Amino acid sequence: MKWSQTLIPTMKETPDGAEIPSHILMLRAGLIMQVMAGAYTYLPLGLRSLQKATQIVREEMNKTGAVELLMTAICPTSLYEQTNRVEAFGNVLIKTILPRAGKKVPVVFCPTHEEEITDLVSRFISSYRQMPLTLYQIQTKFRNEERPKFGILRTSEFLMKDAYSFHTNIESLNETYKKMYDAYCKIMSRCGVPYLPVEAESGPIGGDASHEFMIPSPNGEDKVVHCDGCNYAANIEKAEIGVHEPAKADPSIALKELAELSTPGAHTIEQVCAFLKAKPHKVVKTMIYLADETPVAVLVRGDHDVNENKLKRALQAEKVELADEATIQLVTGAPVGFAGPVGLKAKIIADFSIGAVVNAVVGANKAEKHLVNANLNRDFQVDLFADLRNAEANDPCPHCGRNMSIRNAIEVGHVFKLGTKYAEALNAQFLDFDETQKTIIMGCYGIGINRIIAGLAETSFDEHGIIWPVALAPYEVNICPIKVSDEKSMQVAEQLYQEFLDAGIDVILDDRDQRAGVKFKDSDLIGFPLRLTIGTKGLDDGKVELKWRWENESQMIPIDNAAQKIAELICEERQIGNRFKTAFNRT
Repeated sequence: MKWSQTLIPTMKETPDGAEIPSHILMLRAGLIMQVMAGAYTYLPLGLRSLQKATQIVREEMNKTGAVELLMTAICPTSLYEQTNRVEAFGNVLIKTILPRAGKKVPVVFCPTHEEEITDLVSRFISSYRQMPLTLYQIQTKFRNEERPKFGILRTSEFLMKDAYSFHTNIESLNETYKKMYDAYCKIMSRCGVPYLPVEAESGPIGGDASHEFMIPSPNGEDKVVHCDGCNYAANIEKAEIGVHEPAKADPSIALKELAELSTPGAHTIEQVCAFLKAKPHKVVKTMIYLADETPVAVLVRGDHDVNENKLKRALQAEKVELADEATIQLVTGAPVGFAGPVGLKAKIIADFSIGAVVNAVVGANKAEKHLVNANLNRDFQVDLFADLRNAEANDPCPHCGRNMSIRNAIEVGHVFKLGTKYAEALNAQFLDFDETQKTIIMGCYGIGINRIIAGLAETSFDEHGIIWPVALAPYEVNICPIKVSDEKSMQVAEQLYQEFLDAGIDVILDDRDQRAGVKFKDSDLIGFPLRLTIGTKGLDDGKVELKWRWENESQMIPIDNAAQKIAELICEERQIGNRFKTAFNRT
């Protein structure tokens, strides 16, 4: 491609509303253009990178034996009603009504395709002989992001690869899950992005086990708990803490007399601590939850947060949610903000850390009142102890006991063991070898392809612009003649350009009549991996200048066989990416 024949609208200044590097640089480099909040057009360069990421995903999926198909972007709302996901997705699900032949047809814009693929399989798969089977698609998805931001990291429409596997038994599911997990590792490695597989909750997708593939980044919206010792990693919703019994109170601390104090207007932990001049870790926070509609009191330290997924598992409940004001008043006898464990007539479950809190501040179960010097066993009892809180930095690892760290990260992929949730809801069954009808067991595997390139731009840049690996670069080589008015320079540029094309190299020829500084700045801003500069001085010596984007120094190479030698370098880097990975310590 010649620069003058394509559309590359680079910008010198930071666009309004762009906050993080990937958003700023992708706009400035002319890769994307915002149409509205949460919706972007991929301009020619951006589309090329997106297509390259797509092809890498497709190649690795095909290697696993998965078979590609293409499903619809919209489907009947009734499919989502059968799986109860209209309510689970809430406002994220984009719904509309299609007027057809005098009728109103409710449809949804698919945020994911478990329902449609399960319905499809229920129609065509009926025997154990037809499984295992893995089907995948690369399709645009839609979610109503109420606060879209950060460019293409959080949008209302996005390109996703979603795969679904179908099995007769758990052993078969586990085999495919491992294949997909390994394929995701290969995809991330080939794309040149730093990644961390983490244990995860399944969320509204449902399922028994799952892993997220994260790109560590300061601007990531997800929190990941990570142990450098054994490499244990999990998201905040899933992360375990290496404590398996109640903490012990310091026996040298004397128990003080329980007392009730008036605390007008102190409803929150911050207000209570300010009013009583107490530290948050000396406050026991009492939260009233409904576990399968039954009230339960949950105790955590004032500086900790309840992890509802852990609470759900500890109580073996189908559903847990914070109680409404009326329930809290009924259970505690007080308005919201004054619940406490002393004298409470409800089941009490406490985090392990509560065992070490001595002379605690707790709610008095009276309006505008708190108790001070409340102590476990003397003043209140706990029915069940468990790990109920979100993990924090320096908590012990559940596997090796070393202190863990908290890292921000960008979620790019997610793999699930779905089990039979969707198959049961949509009646996807098969006849087993023993002539009995059984429910199909499923797995689900998604990758946000947009997020691969955004994650790369977010973690691979310098003060000049993006730094693309060869595998994802919109063009691999940028031929940059200094003077397009110089006939000899352009003859060499055109010759090299054609030789690169013949060798299958993605090459762009910057044939603009611009100053060298402008061309170099644009090349670095966009991040082409290799720039080949053709200057009159170098030509006099029969040489051209070669510079890798991620290296500070350039080198002069002979024009003779230059295209062949560079093509060999590019092909090697395209497959292995060692130069790029070494530069960014991603080996």
